[in-house]
Amino acid sequence: MNSDSDLQIAGDILEVPHLLQPPREHPATVSEFVGLARSLAADRSRWEHLVRYDATSRWYHRLRTGPGYEVWLLSWVPGQGSGLHDHGPSSGVLTVLQGALTERTERGTRALGAGAQRVFAPGYAHEVVNDTLEPAVSLHVYHPGLTEMPMHGAHAARCSVAEVR
Repeated sequence: MNSDSDLQIAGDILEVPHLLQPPREHPATVSEFVGLARSLAADRSRWEHLVRYDATSRWYHRLRTGPGYEVWLLSWVPGQGSGLHDHGPSSGVLTVLQGALTERTERGTRALGAGAQRVFAPGYAHEVVNDTLEPAVSLHVYHPGLTEMPMHGAHAARCSVAEVR
């Protein structure tokens, strides 16, 4: 029977700094992008004062960029929606910051309240709508940065991001 402990065999991992990964300045994994969205959502002082509501179209503001990703803040007044679309080659994290949104896909409908998150891969088609009587705000992280939003359904077209937002 061997009585050596893991600490005796491997040493104290905290005492071996060359084995530790340095903290990254920018996210690089799905988990880190979700973490970025959660930390931004939790820090209302970073985004709340920027929010505007526009009755004629969804309002948006690029909140942050980094190597290969961008973060957008969007507002939704009652009745506004995105139309059925995907995000081209981009993956994403959608986080509802306040209010509630409805996500519709070919698999069904999902209510997303404040704090809800959705993670999606390239080609994931959905429609996001504010079906409530109160405004909503959402945060969107795209990797790589969003360059197109192909529309699906009756009004299908390949649009640039500037045309859709």
